[in-house]
Amino acid sequence: MTGKKSSTFFSLMCIFCMAFLISLIANPAIAAPVVLKFAGQNPPEHFATISMNEIAKEVAQKTNNRVQIKVFPANQLGDYSLVYEELIRGTIEMACISFPSQFDNRMDLIYVQGYTSSYEQVTKVYDPNGWFFKKMDEFNSRLGVKLLGMYLEGMVGIGTVKEMRNPLDPKVDKGLLLRIPNMDVFKTALEGAGFRTISIPFADVYQAMQTGVCDGDTGYSIVAAYTTFGDVIKHWYNFNKNTECLGIMVSDKVWNKLSAGDQKILKEAVSKQAARSITNAKANDQKYLDLMKKRGIKVHMYTAKELKPMMDAFAVTWSKLDQSKGKGLMDEFKKEMKIISDQIVK
Repeated sequence: MTGKKSSTFFSLMCIFCMAFLISLIANPAIAAPVVLKFAGQNPPEHFATISMNEIAKEVAQKTNNRVQIKVFPANQLGDYSLVYEELIRGTIEMACISFPSQFDNRMDLIYVQGYTSSYEQVTKVYDPNGWFFKKMDEFNSRLGVKLLGMYLEGMVGIGTVKEMRNPLDPKVDKGLLLRIPNMDVFKTALEGAGFRTISIPFADVYQAMQTGVCDGDTGYSIVAAYTTFGDVIKHWYNFNKNTECLGIMVSDKVWNKLSAGDQKILKEAVSKQAARSITNAKANDQKYLDLMKKRGIKVHMYTAKELKPMMDAFAVTWSKLDQSKGKGLMDEFKKEMKIISDQIVK
């Protein structure tokens, strides 16, 4: 009897264990969570990093921790170019980074000068259902990366160590040598509006302005201008000539493994923070303009009407980008930007 009882007990235990293992596999509530690394380039206190953490929190809550996002700010997983390569491979799952145009120079479209001069315009241009967003998503998709949101850091002006000559007249030489990023979208537009330009690595710009190698710089937001160059620049020209915008992206290899329900949750969480970024950016612009004034930097503010001659001069140069970006793309760009501009005027 003892042997039979032991045998029966062993058999029951085997059946119980098998049932338990099957339930582990079948029940998603206790299956291993999907863990996504989320790479960022800003410091932990930056509002973009705060938004990354909010996305992680919302996704975890709405998936019952089935999808967990681990945030890595401040280039902990590499600079934006390296991170983008990892997105393509799927070894980093998500990122909130600058658009790396070395993989497809059409992504420089984000930096074209003169298509945004107000936050009203930005809201329409970066609408996730609009032409611009869909184009940027198309460029990324061809590389194996899905664009989930366009995250605005702020508007871009020009910081200088000496006063600019006739800043609103595009036909007049501005009397200074301006450092620009090494991109044709900056060079053609700014030289077409009376600026002499030079390309210098960003890491060397501070010293270059200190020593007179260049007289000013552009290509960064008001926040970055204050935090990085606030003790060297003497003037800030608030041209609002382009934006500093990040892409919130996910590797296609990861996206395609998520269920439709989890894709929806992730997309909604990102869209919410992307929309908030416009409000945050506007508030931060004002905050740091005020800080500039307190520090003794002369801030030159302009209305949209005052800026129009410069914006028009930038727009004239857009056709020069036909060769590098494609005439068809630039024709579409000009058409779409005119539609938005006309809507705002009305």
